[in-house]
Amino acid sequence: MKISDFLSGGKIIAELKGNTKEDIINELINLYADDEKIVDIEKVRKAVVDREKIMSTGVGKGFAIPHAKTNDVNDIIAAFGKLKEPVNFDSLDKEPVNLVMLLVAKENQVGIHIKLLSRISRMINNEDFREALINAETESEILSVFEEEEKKYI
Repeated sequence: MKISDFLSGGKIIAELKGNTKEDIINELINLYADDEKIVDIEKVRKAVVDREKIMSTGVGKGFAIPHAKTNDVNDIIAAFGKLKEPVNFDSLDKEPVNLVMLLVAKENQVGIHIKLLSRISRMINNEDFREALINAETESEILSVFEEEEKKYI
């Protein structure tokens, strides 16, 4: 299962508009507003925000991975967005964030959820990957960056 598979079909925002952590999370969740994978979008939103309150998902190096598990999705959902101006995400390294990956799974999808989080974590440790994402200007360019990077892991 590839991250890029979840991002295809309009689940990438090349230029997020939000300027707060919650705005950004909402913007990414809103990509699923009329998606059959969503049971209740407001409960999905609450699950991600509640998870964020436990501990920031700003993992460092300008990257955040807001995520949650909830039965208000029918299947795993993911979305990616980047910001022109970095935003404070209360990151572990205290640095602002400009790359954000949303990941939400059903409660019983723990294994795949952890596997995808682990893959994202490995990918973002690659400086060339992060630079390529920053330099990508369109949704299709961003998707291509993910596809190319994932070839190393599959």
